[in-house]
Amino acid sequence: MVFRGMNTTESSSSDHQVPGGATPGRDSVDLQIRPPALADGGEMWRVARDSGSLDLNSSYSYLLLADHFSDTCRVAVLDGRVVGFLSGYLLPRDPSRFFLWQVAVDDAARGHRVAGRLVDSVIDGLPGVDSLVTTVTEDNTSSRRVFQRWAAERGATLSEVTGFEAEHFPDGHEAEPLLVIEGIRRS
Repeated sequence: MVFRGMNTTESSSSDHQVPGGATPGRDSVDLQIRPPALADGGEMWRVARDSGSLDLNSSYSYLLLADHFSDTCRVAVLDGRVVGFLSGYLLPRDPSRFFLWQVAVDDAARGHRVAGRLVDSVIDGLPGVDSLVTTVTEDNTSSRRVFQRWAAERGATLSEVTGFEAEHFPDGHEAEPLLVIEGIRRS
């Protein structure tokens, strides 16, 4: 589940990273994007909780993600504080596909294309990956825009297929169609 209901105000302009994770122009903030360490797991949980829109998992799961899946997760750090994160993993049956599970950005860090920069970082760090898949509810237009923009910036195609249907969920959760981004151009 990705950006569920998140109010994304990310910039639509393309940017290029410079040393230290900052980017020129509108995105010039001293932002560091890196794989998480175990100590970041609690902060990832906090960002998810404070988003008010993500399906919040147990704090234990964010510790596991930060520790066991640090190669396929990222945190965005501003002034020593985690202000965003991305969690995901390589699909066990097809390690050329990256499944993006969650991404969230603190209100204070929005407007600097942090979500897109997190996706850039994880995909660029996985040279064997040629497609990204994620689930997004139909009414989550902000997340869909982020993925449409990211796919376009990478010269990739974005398609939608059946993912998790509402009847799959035991708790009344709405359907989560699968977005598939293929043909990713490396930056």
